[in-house]
Amino acid sequence: MTRILVIEDEDPMRANIADMLEIDGMEVISAKNGRQGVQSARDHLPDLIICDIMMPELDGYGVLAELRQSTATATIPLIFLTARADRLDVRQGMDLGADDYLTKPFTHAELLKAVSTRLAKQAAVAQKIQARLDELRGSIVLALPHEMRTPLTSIIGFSEVLVEDCASLPPQEIQEMAQMISDAAKRLHGLILSFLLYAELEIAVRDPAYAWALLGDGMCQARPIIGDAAKRWAQQAHREADLQVELQDGVIGMTEPYTQRIADEMISNAFKFSKPGTPVNVTGSVTDQVYTLRIQDHGRGMTAQQIAGVGAYLQFERKRYEQQGQGLGLIITKRLVELKGGKLHVESTYGQQTTVCITLPLVP
Repeated sequence: MTRILVIEDEDPMRANIADMLEIDGMEVISAKNGRQGVQSARDHLPDLIICDIMMPELDGYGVLAELRQSTATATIPLIFLTARADRLDVRQGMDLGADDYLTKPFTHAELLKAVSTRLAKQAAVAQKIQARLDELRGSIVLALPHEMRTPLTSIIGFSEVLVEDCASLPPQEIQEMAQMISDAAKRLHGLILSFLLYAELEIAVRDPAYAWALLGDGMCQARPIIGDAAKRWAQQAHREADLQVELQDGVIGMTEPYTQRIADEMISNAFKFSKPGTPVNVTGSVTDQVYTLRIQDHGRGMTAQQIAGVGAYLQFERKRYEQQGQGLGLIITKRLVELKGGKLHVESTYGQQTTVCITLPLVP
C-alpha cells in the first residue's frame, strides 16, 4: 500500500487531504507542523510527502532542507502546498529540491493527478537504478572471481610444484617459479586493495564526515608526481619514445598518495590500451585556480554508450581484448576527483583515441 505523509497545520485541510487519499486506497500519516513532519518522515519513510509551506515551528522550506540532509529521507519525493501562487515561492521550493507544488484550493482530481504523476516518476527512477545495480552486480559476479582466480591459480600451481619437486628442480627454475608466485601475489594484493578503496569511496560519497576522515585536507605539488608516474609507466611499457609530457606546476588539494593513484591509473590505462609507436600525451595546465590534467592515447577508444556506462568492474569488450585488472581504475579516479571538488570527463572516438580530462581546484 502506498504511504503518504501529509504535513499541514490547518486541521480541516489536513483531514480533507487525508480523506481524498484514503478513498483511493492509500495509507495516510498526518503531522500538524513541520517539526512533527520531519520526525514522522524519519520514522515511517513514506513513499511521498505532501507539505504546506507556511507553518509554525518549521516551515515547508525548513522541512525540505532537513529531509534532504539525511540519506534515508533525501530521495523521498515532496509536493508543496501553497496558498499563494507567487512564482518566487514556487521557484524557491524547486531550487531547494521540491518535486512539485499545488496551489490552494485544489480539487480531488488535481491532488490525485499530482500524486500519481510523482509516484510514477519515482517508480521509473527506482526501476532505472535497479537496472544499473543489476548490471553492476553482474559485472562483479563475472569479473571479480575471474580476476582473483587467475593469480590464485598461478600461486597455487607453482607453489605445489616447488613443494613436490623442489629437490629435483634446478636453481634457475626454482627462482623463475618463485618470481611468478611473487608477481601473482602482488597482482592479487593490488586487486584486494583496489576493491577496498572502491568500497571506502562509495561510503565517502554518501557520508561527508567519512570522506574527510578518508581523504583528509592535504595538498601536494602536481607536476613532480604526475611526471614521475608518466616516466615510470612509459619505461614499464618500453615506450619511452611514445611519451610526450608538458606539465605546469600547481598545488592541488589532494594528498600525494591519492594524486599518485590518479596519475598511475590514468597513465597506465593510456599505455595499456594503445599500441607501441603511437603517442601518449600527458599535459597539465593552470587556469582560473584550476589544475587541468589531460591524458590522451591513440588506442582502441570507447563508444558514447561505453563512456556513459563507466562503472566498477565494467570491462568493455572483454571477449575481444584479454586484459588484466578488475576495471576499477576509472571509477576510483572519478570518485577521488569528485570528492575533492573536481571533475573527470572522457572524450573518445571509437577505434582512434581517448582523452581523459581531470580538473582539480588549486590551493590558494
